[in-house]
Amino acid sequence: MPTPCWRCWPGRQARPAAEAGLNNRRVTFSRRPSARRRGLQALLALAIAAVLPAAGATGAADGARPARRRAPAPGPSYARHPAAQAFVAEVATRRGLGAAWLQAAMAGAHRVERVRELIMPPPAGTAKDWAAYRARFVEPRRVAAGLAFWRDHEAWLAEAEQRWGVPSELVVAIVGVETFYGRITGTFRVVDALATLSFDFPPGRRDRSAFFREQLEEYLVWCHREGIAPGGTRGSYAGAIGLPQFMPGSINRFAVDMDGDGHVDLLRQPADVVGSVARYLAEHGWQRGMPTHFGVAVPVDTADRAALLAPDILPTFSAEQLLARGAALPDEARAHTGPMALVELQNGIAAPSYVLGTANFWAITRYNWSSYYAMAVIDLATALREGFARRN
Repeated sequence: MPTPCWRCWPGRQARPAAEAGLNNRRVTFSRRPSARRRGLQALLALAIAAVLPAAGATGAADGARPARRRAPAPGPSYARHPAAQAFVAEVATRRGLGAAWLQAAMAGAHRVERVRELIMPPPAGTAKDWAAYRARFVEPRRVAAGLAFWRDHEAWLAEAEQRWGVPSELVVAIVGVETFYGRITGTFRVVDALATLSFDFPPGRRDRSAFFREQLEEYLVWCHREGIAPGGTRGSYAGAIGLPQFMPGSINRFAVDMDGDGHVDLLRQPADVVGSVARYLAEHGWQRGMPTHFGVAVPVDTADRAALLAPDILPTFSAEQLLARGAALPDEARAHTGPMALVELQNGIAAPSYVLGTANFWAITRYNWSSYYAMAVIDLATALREGFARRN
C-alpha cells in the first residue's frame, strides 16, 4: 500500500492491493489423441455438421475463430473534465511540468466504473475472521514461491537487511502477501484508476478524492522523470504499482534504485523491490532486532479490557500498565521497555485472538493499516524463516 493506506480505513479488514485486478492464468496440458480416439472425433464432427447450419449462415468465415468476448468500452475521457483541467493548470505551475504533456495525459485517461465499485466498503455486517484471512496467505504454494524468491535474490535481501535492519523473511513475506511474488499486480491502467478516483470518487463513503489527486500528481511526476508513458503502467484498482504495490507518492519518497541502473523499477527489478520495502519499513519506525509482538492473556474484567483495546494498534502501554490492568504477560513481554498495544483479531463467531504489538508491529501496519495484514505478514515470514533454515 504504502502512503496512508487507501484500502484499510478503520473497520475494514485488509486485502492486498492488487486483489481487485486478479491476473490469474490457467495453464492446461494436452496429449496427442490415439488413432481410435481421432476416428471417434471425426465421426462426431460429421454428425454435428449434419445438424448444424453452414458456417456462412452464422456469419463466421470458413475456418475463422468465433469472436472473443469484448472488454467493456472505456468510459469518457478526462480531456474536457473541468476538475481535470484545473488539476492540469495547478500541477503545471506547482511541478514545472509542461501543460501540453499533462493535458495529453488527461486526454488519455478514462473513467472506469469498475474502479468506483471496488473502492466501496464491503457490505455492512461482514464478519472479520482472522483464521480464514491467515489461511489465504500462509499456505504451501505461497511459502514455496517465497522460498524461491528468497533463494533467487538472497544477496539483495542480505544487503537490505544489513542496511536497514529489516529481516529478509519479512521483506519476502510482504511481497508474497501483496502480489504473490508478482503473479497478481493488478490489471487496471494506473492513470485511469487514479483519475477516476480523483475526479469521480463515488458517493456513499468518506470522500478520499483529495488523496487520489495527490497520488495522480505523484504518478505523473514519476512518469515524466522516468520517461514512462502515463497510459503504459498497470496496477491495482487504487493505483498501487509493482511487486510491493507502492502508491506513486511512496515510489517518489521511499523507493530505492538498489541495483544502480539509474531507474526505480518495481515491476521488473527485484533488487529495487527488496530495497524499497526495507527502506519503507525503516522510514516508518522499524527498529533493528525488536520483536514484532508477544503473547498475552487478556484481562477478565471487561472494563480493563476495553481500556486496553481503546488505542487499537497504536503502541500505548508499558508492561507495568498492562499488568496493572490485569493482562498476563510472558517474561519476554515483561522485559520489553517500549510501549505495546493490545491487538484483537476477531475469529467470526469464535473467540477472538489477542497479541501485544510492539513498535515493529506498528511499523508493518504503516504499510497497510490493519492488524490482520500485519499478523499475516508476520506468520508468513515465520514460515519462510523456518523453511529457509531447513534448506540450509
